[in-house]
Amino acid sequence: MTQARTQLTLASVAVAFAAADTYVVVLALPDMMSGVGLSADQLQRAAPIISGFLLGYIAVLPLIGRIADVVGRTPVLVGALLLFAVGSLVTAGAYDLPLVVTGRFLQGVGGGGLVPATLALVADLWPAERRGLPLGVVGAVQELGSVLGPLLGAAVLAVADWRYIFWLNLAVAVVLALLLRGWRWPPPSTVVGVLASVALGLTLTAPQALASGVTLGLPFVPFTGTSRLLTPIGVVTLLLALVWLALVLRRAHWNVLSQVDLVGALLLAVALAGVVLAFATADPEKQLMSPAGPWLLVAAAVFAVGFAFWQRRTSAAIVPRGLLGARAAWGSLVVSFLIGCALIAALVDVPVFARTTQGRGQLAAALVLLRFLIALPIGAVVGGWLTRRYGLGLITGAGLGVSGAMFTVMAFWSRTALDHWPATVVLLVCGFGFGLALSPVNTAMLGATPGDSHGLVSALVVVARMVGMLVGVSALTAIGLRRYYSIADGIKSPNELCPSAPANCRPYVDALLDAAVSQVHAIFAGAAVCAFLAAIVGVLVLGRRGVRESRTV
Repeated sequence: MTQARTQLTLASVAVAFAAADTYVVVLALPDMMSGVGLSADQLQRAAPIISGFLLGYIAVLPLIGRIADVVGRTPVLVGALLLFAVGSLVTAGAYDLPLVVTGRFLQGVGGGGLVPATLALVADLWPAERRGLPLGVVGAVQELGSVLGPLLGAAVLAVADWRYIFWLNLAVAVVLALLLRGWRWPPPSTVVGVLASVALGLTLTAPQALASGVTLGLPFVPFTGTSRLLTPIGVVTLLLALVWLALVLRRAHWNVLSQVDLVGALLLAVALAGVVLAFATADPEKQLMSPAGPWLLVAAAVFAVGFAFWQRRTSAAIVPRGLLGARAAWGSLVVSFLIGCALIAALVDVPVFARTTQGRGQLAAALVLLRFLIALPIGAVVGGWLTRRYGLGLITGAGLGVSGAMFTVMAFWSRTALDHWPATVVLLVCGFGFGLALSPVNTAMLGATPGDSHGLVSALVVVARMVGMLVGVSALTAIGLRRYYSIADGIKSPNELCPSAPANCRPYVDALLDAAVSQVHAIFAGAAVCAFLAAIVGVLVLGRRGVRESRTV
């Protein structure tokens, strides 16, 4: 038991570190763009750096959760960390945009895979009636990553190049993987994998001391063009990767893949990918979804229908029939989706409100958001502790109801609201309310489903929340923009307002500022509606406790 708790501690640290990496790119993005040859006005071309991570995080998550149910939690945790490390290596050594996006995608797959395996590990270690607090702690460390991520990024960028953020990711991920696995003699596949990784690192970075040498530089000379991959050492890297893949996918592992319903997982992954790309590649300040969004959603719907058809035909469905039939199970997904819709409004639009009304930079706006973020992990721990004393639906409803009330207050903030202490209280209480709901939702889902599916259902809860965030940021921003344009269209021109000095017309500037503030007010109001809906569903569906774990599907 002591060893298992140690593994859980290490897994929680890994979850926090991966969560921090989600936010660290926010500060590093301009430097990353410059590092791969993009100028500051090409922000739209850099969007795949963000969407690539989200795609990896969401689309493959159900498959990883199911694998965790089949092969165990620790192997998946170790594998996810190593995949996160490889993604960090590719990102750190990338010299063009496709390589950065590839690295971020691999980081997303690895970082996302840590969450369901860790939540399922909690369910393995604690009985249903006692797992609320440890689930709250896991939720807290995950949210703590959102606080530490920007701070870590700022600290690294203050003393070094952006690439060192990902070199640090690589080092920490490898150390955590070794600690989780134990200091046993590695199998041949691990040895080959390490050699392939070293070769990949040399291929991408092409160290000056080696590449410029007359003899040592020969492996780095491209066969054609300037690509560092089309070199002798690049070929060696590919061969080592193929040998590693052959060792990993030996016969026993093919049996594992047959147990996890690979076809169903791929159909579900493509359907989720369509949803992610439809919303994640859009410019939320201008459009609800990307120009190709409607077609992507149609494709997602087609693959979703194919997934549903396949689940009825196969005997080893990745989502067994009846698994989500209990009220607490499907209710957890609905509540998680609505939490994502509301939460994203705070993460995106609190800084927007700060920049609009205070006229300060990105750092000052991030410090305003920190008041909200710092209360989230505290609420998560308190919510987990309360699950042993009060009903899951009651805690969820109370937390999200409080957050909805705070959003309602924010929808009426004046332009000077952030200059006064009540705004800080509102942000702290709003974040605390969201934190309260994290553990009850996970506890309800795990209590309503059998133990051999805990990895999968934990992944589905995370997917529901992330999809909610993607849909929420687009839908709420569209509502806000509609409010903005309806007000802006009625504003008189500077020539009408200030005929004597139209170039310095303060009333016109103030009117546009009021329209921008009204836009954010509309978004906060929409977030309040989402939070209140989540609170109502939580109270009605999650039940008194949900602590009796289901044994059969």
